[in-house]
Parts: sequence; C-alpha cells; structure tokens
Amino acid sequence: MMTGRISTGHHELDTVIDYLRPGDNVVWQIDTIEQYRQYANRFVDYAAENGHTVHYIRFGSHSPVVDTDRHPKLVEVHTPDSEAGFESFASELHQIISTIGRDAWYVFDCLSDLLERWSSDLMLGNFFRITCPYLYELDTIAWFSLMRGQHSYATIARIRETTQLLLDLYRIEQTDYIHPLKVWQRYSPTMFLPHRLDGEKCRPISSSADAAVLFSSVQTRQQQAERQIDFWDRLFLTAEQAADLCQDKPEEDPYCRRIFVRLCGLLIGDEGRIGELAQHWFNLSDLIEISRRQIGTGKIGGKAVGMLLSRKITEEVFRNQESVQAEPHDSFFLGSDLFYTYIVHNGWWKLRMQQKSANGYFNSAEKLRDHLRSGEFPAAIREKFQQMLEYFGQSPIIVRSSSLLEDDFGNAFAGKYESVFCANQGTPEDRAAAFEQAVRQVYASMFDESALAYRQNRGLDSRDEQMALLVQRVSGSYHGSCFYPWLAGVGHSRNLYVWDIRLDPHAGMIRLVYGLGTRAVDRVDGDYPRIIALDQPRLSVHSSREEEKVYSQHYVDLLDLGNNALCTMELKELQKRCSTDDLMLAADTDWESVRQLRELRIKSTPPPIINFRAILQEGRITAALQMIIKRLEQAYEWPVDIEFTINPGMNGDYLISLLQCRPLQTKQFGSTINFPENTPTDNILLQAEGGFMGGNACITADTIIYVEPAAYTVLPEQDRYQTARIIGLLNNILGQNKQAGKIMLIGPGRWGTTTPSLGIPIKFSEINHINILAEEAFETAGMIPEIAFGSHFFLDLVEADIFYLAIMPHKRGVVYRPGLLTSQPNLLADILPAHSDYASVIKVLCPDRNFTLFSDISSQKLLICQ
Repeated sequence: MMTGRISTGHHELDTVIDYLRPGDNVVWQIDTIEQYRQYANRFVDYAAENGHTVHYIRFGSHSPVVDTDRHPKLVEVHTPDSEAGFESFASELHQIISTIGRDAWYVFDCLSDLLERWSSDLMLGNFFRITCPYLYELDTIAWFSLMRGQHSYATIARIRETTQLLLDLYRIEQTDYIHPLKVWQRYSPTMFLPHRLDGEKCRPISSSADAAVLFSSVQTRQQQAERQIDFWDRLFLTAEQAADLCQDKPEEDPYCRRIFVRLCGLLIGDEGRIGELAQHWFNLSDLIEISRRQIGTGKIGGKAVGMLLSRKITEEVFRNQESVQAEPHDSFFLGSDLFYTYIVHNGWWKLRMQQKSANGYFNSAEKLRDHLRSGEFPAAIREKFQQMLEYFGQSPIIVRSSSLLEDDFGNAFAGKYESVFCANQGTPEDRAAAFEQAVRQVYASMFDESALAYRQNRGLDSRDEQMALLVQRVSGSYHGSCFYPWLAGVGHSRNLYVWDIRLDPHAGMIRLVYGLGTRAVDRVDGDYPRIIALDQPRLSVHSSREEEKVYSQHYVDLLDLGNNALCTMELKELQKRCSTDDLMLAADTDWESVRQLRELRIKSTPPPIINFRAILQEGRITAALQMIIKRLEQAYEWPVDIEFTINPGMNGDYLISLLQCRPLQTKQFGSTINFPENTPTDNILLQAEGGFMGGNACITADTIIYVEPAAYTVLPEQDRYQTARIIGLLNNILGQNKQAGKIMLIGPGRWGTTTPSLGIPIKFSEINHINILAEEAFETAGMIPEIAFGSHFFLDLVEADIFYLAIMPHKRGVVYRPGLLTSQPNLLADILPAHSDYASVIKVLCPDRNFTLFSDISSQKLLICQ
C-alpha cells in the first residue's frame, strides 16, 4: 500500500498542492491536448525513475497522451471500447481496474473525447461518478483531463464534487498558468491562487492588478467558447439551425442528412431493421420534436419508437378515411440514460456490476430490484418531472416501459416489463410522488425473475438493456368519477387462430374490450374479450347466444378518480356509479334475462352483453383497423402486432389512437400436413375441429405430463399451487433430458391463471420446455380454457414455439379419450420421489407407442393419435 506523498513530476507544483496522496484523482481543465500531454508525461517520467508502472487508459480519437516509447517497460496500455456504449465501457474499465488492483498509477485519455461517442454530458458525469470512487478505494493515483468550454456547468460541478483535485491549466502568450480549484484535505494561504509556471518555477499571482489582467483574459476566452450546456442539447440546437437553413427539403441537403443520421442513431438506434425503418420514415423535424419532449438523454426505447413509427406510417391511411381519424398524442420520453443516472446517483453501480456477472445474474437481482423501488432522483431531474406533470395537469397518464431491446424483431418482451397507470389526482406533491414511484416500479421490473429468464433464454443476458420510459396521456374520457376509453384492444396482421374454414389467416384479427386495454393484452381470469376476424368480423367464435353471454366481458378495467387508482369494476356496479351512455353502443341488452326477471317479478336490470354487435355490423372500425394493420405489415415487411384505443369523435366519427406497434413474433403456417388414414378409434386420444394455435403441424410427443382434472379439483388451494411448482420441476428436468424428447402437457382449465379455481397457477418459466400445451375443459368444476390469441400469454407461447390447443369434450364432434393416458404407468415417483404423494394428480407418461399430433389450418382439423 502506498503511503506518504507522491510527486506530480513538477517539484514546485508539488509544493503548491502539497503533493499527491494515495487515492487522488487529478482532473485537468485544458485548452489543448498538448498542454495535458506535457504534464502527464512528466508524471510518467517520475514514475519510471522510481520503478513504478503507469497504466495508460487509451480510448480517445486524439493523438496519444503518453509517449510509450520513452518507458516501454513501465507503461502498460489498456484500450476499453468506448464505442460500445456507457455500460459496456464502464464495465470493461471496471474489470481492468479490478485486475490491476491496489496502488496503481493511471493516466486517462481526455474525457471530453467520450462526448463524440455518447453525445451526453450526463453520461460523462455518471462515468466519472462511478470510476473515481473506485480508484480512490484502491489507493491509486489517476490523471484525467477535460476540454474547457465543452461541458455543461452541471457536469463540471459533478466532477468537482467527486474528484480530489481539480486544476485549471491556461496557456497565454506561450506562458502556462495553473489555478487549483479544488485540493482535497490540503490548504495553504496561496494554494488556491493562480500560479505562473516559468520552467521549473511556479509563482503565485498575488498582486490584484496581475490577477485582474489574467482573469480578464481568461474570461474573454471563455466567452468565445460555446455555451456551456449539455453536449446533447447543443447537438439538437445545431439540428434546429440546420432545419431552418434547409426549410424546403432538408432531407436532400447533405449537411442536414448527416445531422439526421447522427441524431437518429442517438435517439432511436441505427442498427437492424427498426433502425432502417426509422431512417426511412422519420425526418429531421420529427427527431427535433421528439427531443423537445424528452427528459434526460439517450435512446427513447423500442416501445416509443414503435408507437411513433406506426403513427407516421399510417398517416396516409387516416387521410383517406372520412369518418375514422387518428387521435393525436402528446407523449413524453424519458431517455435511457436516466436509468443509469438513477443507479449512479443512488450509489448502486457496484451492485449492478455484480448482477451483470454470471453468479449474480439472479442472485443479486432481488436486492437491486428492492433498491430501485426506493431510490431518490437528482433534483434537476425531479424538476423536469414536475414541469411535465404541470403540462398534463390532472389528466390520467401511464408510465410504460420502453427498453432498448423491447419490441424489436425477434424479441417482443411482451408483458415482461411493467406499465403503471397514474390516475394523477390530488395535490401537485401527491401527483409528483405517485409519478416518481411509477418510474421506480418500471425500472425495478427490469430485474423481475421472468424478465431475467426471458433475456437469458434468448441469449440477451450479456447485452446492454437500458430502460427508457414512455409517458402517455391515457386515451379516453370521463364517465362521472371514472376514466377509460370506449374501446381498446390488440390487433395482429395474421390470424393464427382461424376457428372456421371460411376465415383467411392472412386477413388479421383483433382482441377487443370495453374500457382499458389491460383486459385485452392480459389473460384475465373469469373474463373473455371478443376475438374478431377482420375478414369476417360478424362471425362469432361461439356457437350459441348462451355461449356468447357466458364467454364475454363482465368486468371493466378503469381509473377510479375518486380513489385515485386503477381498478376493476363489475358491469352492474359500473352502471350504477358512472355515466355509461356509450356502453350500449358496444353491447346488447340481455333480453332473455330481462324476460326471466319480469316473470319472477324481480325489479332488477341485468347487465348487457358486451359483444360489439352493432359496431361489427356497421363495419367502419374493423375496415379501418384492417387497413391500418396491413399498411404496417407492408412497411415492416413482417407481420405486426398493435395496441390501440377507439373513442367516439365529433359528428359521429371515431378516433383511433395507436399506442404500440411491434413485429409479431410468429412462425410460418407450414406446409400441408398429411393425416393418417383409417386410424383405429381406440388409438385416438383427441379428434376435433378448431381450438388450436400453432399452424400446420406434425409433432410426436415422447413424454406426456397429465394433470387429472377430477383429482386436481378436490385439492386445497395450497396444494394446487404445489402442483404448479412440481410441474415446473418436471419441466426443467425433462427439458434438459434429451431422452425425454418432445413433451406434451395437459391440464384442466387455464394454464398460467392467478386463480387456482380456474386452472393451474403456473409461471411461464415453468412450462418453457413444453412442446404441446393443452387446456382441458372440466365444466363441472368451472374450469374452461380460454383461447388467449393476441394476449401476452399467447406471444410467450409463439416465441417459445409451443403448440397450443383447447380440449372441449362437451362440444359436438369432439372425440376425447383420456383413458389412453390414465392407463399408462406413472413415472412421477421415479423422477421426483419426494413428491410421489401427488401421483394421483400428476401423471408422467412415456408410452410404448408415442402419440402424434396432426393439425391443418385450412381445414381446421386436429388429431392426436397413437
């Protein structure tokens, strides 16, 4: 461990600052690299004379600071990649410093060069805030430099606060002047005066006249420098000036085009298909407008980009519509750099690095997640939050995840990160506190177990995953003390669940609800959205009026402004509490129940049946949505998945708000499947029409896990949860055993339900190795499958390439023989001896004659047989 005092290589400068001490970080403010090079090499010479190695951290595009030829054996050069971005660069450097260890001496390239890579003073300040303390802990000596006039006052203040020494170096008329601005834990009567450097002499300028002349010259030079605002803001000011100069066609001007390409890379990204789409559809004015609504710096993330792209691409579609218009948006974007700023500001960077390691990926995540839910934001950021909330007033808003990897081709991250509604009622202080907590909650969701497992399973665990945020005004209107949109839903440009031979899979579908769209994107227990094929919108999934009534929407998600919260309300309660004039535009009166109540002389009005019959018969909305979805598919050159709301406009027209657009994670329908002929009836496990998702398929199941419905339904609730955990264990064991082959899982009701009375409360990570997933209806216990096409659950199945089917034994024409399963030997006790007491409920089967699934989209035939 180093002790005592260490020289800078300049004896009289040592006297001024009382030498260097172990742990010192020295920051030089300079006008040219040559100035820094001169004094850095004197330090290197001193180190070499004393046999001490200097580690040169080389990352800049400028000429080298350290002359390595002078002391080749005592200078080690390290080249972390600053082009890879803040987190990768900081992580790589952290590893270099850790490997070198204690008592090391460093010279860094000029930090200002990082602005050319990151374009953000905010991130430069973050880098110094995490690197400087770590060097201090290891008792190192480290030299840094900054170009004067290129950084914001806030950045210089953060660096001054963190470093041990801050030295201003001026060169005026071939003479150097050094002015110590900060020398930690040292003091002398002349230490903080400017000093004139004459060769080896270093004399304080104590005369008031000489000092006035010097600082007058310095001030003039500073005034000639650029305004000291964040580099990011300077870039966009330059963009605005360029756009003004090239008002006619800025996209055709080479200068404007260069600026556009750079800003597009900074805000959106310039890699992959999404980057190409952004450069094709956006213009310089679009990017400037985004920047005006951005808080912080960095990219706006996948969800925000998808929303903006979808609106840009469909502008022409809406222009050609007379009675269906686009609802404008006034969203704000919290840049991805704020995520790191939040972590650095609260001192959690070490924990973040631990979580990035192989051992800490899951183990450190819970602690980091807990921290993220309770941190503080920098005062400057909180002020910007407040300004945004003043803009929205008391309008409800939603804080949505918009991570860098989200909504990209190949990785939907559907439902993996949180979105938080803010009813946004109460005092300004209350609303600010609620908003900040919503931001914390979304940040923390990055480290939820399901999100971590998703990234790991898709090989993304080593990629930088920053969380940007999209803050949107909630689309909808006031209904008394409640707020919600009239209609909301998701739409797909491909229909993988064609339940009727008349349907075209390429025509698309929507999943529609009344109220907030949470009931459309999530698989909601005990409730059913309306699935609509866009080529046959009037064609119902249900075969009878009674089925349509049972399998329809009975609850509405909304914002209860009185209670300042998101809530779910039963239709009957909603009609009592709120103005629901628009409800009957989406529903039919339940005349059968009305008649029955009258006959019983009961004075009560039954809730209506939400079936959207009138809307579907009129056809304007479905026709417009089909055009929108197809236009997006054409632009993306790939099937798409959208989220939207619909509200009544003026003069009987409709307003459609596109909230999200992403590539649909799907697979091809597959070639035509040849079904076996003359299959003996005794060998058929299941024969049905419709009720499956997975395209044309021929899959042989080597292993079957079967949850016996009658046995499961008599279990106490705790044992039902335990059943799910045991299946999760089987999923992991069999999924890693090649001899288990392909796996079919069959169980009663809904997989993944949160209500054990409706199915099996399993997590998706506990069924991710399954190849065929079947939900079996067990009506006597109220366990009914739900074809979850369009939901986050469905997208998980598609991404995991899991074939889904619903078994409806009660439906006409369905053949189902579960006895073929229950007659097989149960291997549960052999695989999991500790859980053999569940053998009557869970059966693990490896039949001598395998079962093969055959499916055909065009005919809607499904067969599972031996």
